[in-house]
Formats: sequence, structure tokens, C-alpha cells
Amino acid sequence: METTKISYQAQAEQFATTNKITLKIIGKPKYKKYFNDDKESRHVFKLQLKSNNRTYTFTFGQSVNAGSKKPTMYDVLTCLIKYDPGTFEDFCENFGYNNDSRAAERTYKAVCKEFEAMERLFTTEVLKAMQEIQ
Repeated sequence: METTKISYQAQAEQFATTNKITLKIIGKPKYKKYFNDDKESRHVFKLQLKSNNRTYTFTFGQSVNAGSKKPTMYDVLTCLIKYDPGTFEDFCENFGYNNDSRAAERTYKAVCKEFEAMERLFTTEVLKAMQEIQ
């Protein structure tokens, strides 16, 4: 399993190099609850992705199991929204949310906002290729 994880990391790093994507950690991580339903605190990093002289700055909640390890390019690229989430109703149906929930609506809006940032940062071709990183 460790060999597979290393190849995933290498795939993401190669993808970033090929597409001139850089990842920068800004400041020190904070240890706190990140998601609304978090039961445990986790390390939350402020990150900056740069591509084609455009940047996207955002927070990234590291997995609880990863502890204080810095997020890798693989960690970040696989977590970003790379697909148009569609309508709120589509989003709820596809991801199991209740379409009569304000929390689901907040999540949907956050997903849409991130996808819009991805569309500004990357070309359609790069986003499509990013979907292949496993």
C-alpha cells in the first residue's frame, strides 16, 4: 500500500510540474474543528495554489489521521472540486444531502465557489486531466 501512495504522490507532483502548478503553505497551521460535523480537531492550513500567474488562497483541513503533516500536492489536488456541481437539487441527489436543509445549501454554495475558483485558475483541459489523478 505504501508503494501505491508514493506513486500517487509522484503522479500529482508530475502533474503539477507539467502544468506549472505550485503549492505554498502560508503561516502556521491552526488546530481546530474544521467541518461543521467534526468531532475532533485537526490541523488547518492556509494554502495558496498558483497557476498561469493566477492564485487561489484557501484553507485546507488536514485529515485527522495525517496529524500535523503538511498537505502534499496529491492531498490538495484530489480534494479540489473539479466538476460543476450543477443545480442545488442535483447536488443534493448526487451527494445524499437533504434539499430542505440550510446546512446543505451552505455546503452547496461553498462547493460552487470553489469550482468557480478552479475554473479561473485552470483551463478546462487541466481540470479534466486533474480528474484522472487517483
